[in-house]
Amino acid sequence: MSRAGTLRTAVVSLAALLLTAACTSEGADPNAPLPRTAKDDALRWAEKRTASMAEIAGVELAASTAKAHFENCVGADDEVAEDGRYSLFYYVDSPAPVTDHTRVVRTLRLELGRQGYEVTGYREFKDTYTSAVFRANHEKTHYRVTAETVGSGGTKPQALSFSVRTPCMLPPGAKQQQF
Repeated sequence: MSRAGTLRTAVVSLAALLLTAACTSEGADPNAPLPRTAKDDALRWAEKRTASMAEIAGVELAASTAKAHFENCVGADDEVAEDGRYSLFYYVDSPAPVTDHTRVVRTLRLELGRQGYEVTGYREFKDTYTSAVFRANHEKTHYRVTAETVGSGGTKPQALSFSVRTPCMLPPGAKQQQF
């Protein structure tokens, strides 16, 4: 497969994963109470969590690359609530060279495991086609964190991206819609 084809496949797979995992309920009860957090508080937490991950790994972040995406929560039957619930996907890149990516994911796997995160995906950097990946979920809060190599290495330099995805949350004061 060509480099462009491999990159396209990776992007499509990541998009499908994000859409599927974005806001489905963590439990069997679709009416279980959702955590209540204001969007600006969720964003501050995501910024702090990615900064903490970078600090643990001993790398810098490029603040100019930070992006926050607030998304509607989509239920198991494609329903979208009208009560203001949302999920946050936040990411920021590090210019750490690819020679550091394996060390970073190894460090995060060890340290975040001690902090209550369950590792759900792990791969060490080998080359442009086999990049570093670290994915974990927090057992109690259901927050998802990721550190992975991004960029083709050809037309776009490779970087290390740190990201956070929150579970579905309700703004304070909103009445939770029942299904």
